[in-house]
Amino acid sequence: MRVTLYQPDIAQNLGAAMRLCACFDVPLSVIDPCGFPLSTKALRRTAMDYGEAGDLKRHSDWDDYKSSEGGRIVLFTTKAAEKMPAFEFRPDDRLLFGRESAGVPDHVHNDAAARVIIPLSSEARSFNLATSVAIGLYEALRQTGKLPI
Repeated sequence: MRVTLYQPDIAQNLGAAMRLCACFDVPLSVIDPCGFPLSTKALRRTAMDYGEAGDLKRHSDWDDYKSSEGGRIVLFTTKAAEKMPAFEFRPDDRLLFGRESAGVPDHVHNDAAARVIIPLSSEARSFNLATSVAIGLYEALRQTGKLPI
């Protein structure tokens, strides 16, 4: 299983995702460009001691990402998706999360093998990116029996 952030806008969300992935021993990928300078110094500052530059796999664009890794791409989205509690995750899934400001473009949405929505109150639009990653990753690891014990 792998978490992937598509062109994240906020460095602190990347840092939170790095820490989360380190705690669950799950690899993390980022699809560039980011909405902030992504340097080794910035990674140290945002991820504290939970991540190093080498722990993060970067992809230059969507096509580079699609062709570089195996497993099913599962997009977490607020658009036309299956509710997460009914979705069956697999151990080799790539959990994809879109930009905080815009989600993912249509071609990325269309390329995903599955689209999942985290149910929330009808009064709300969406969760924070880091919160969505935490909820989605936890459920995927729980379902596949991969939670650390």
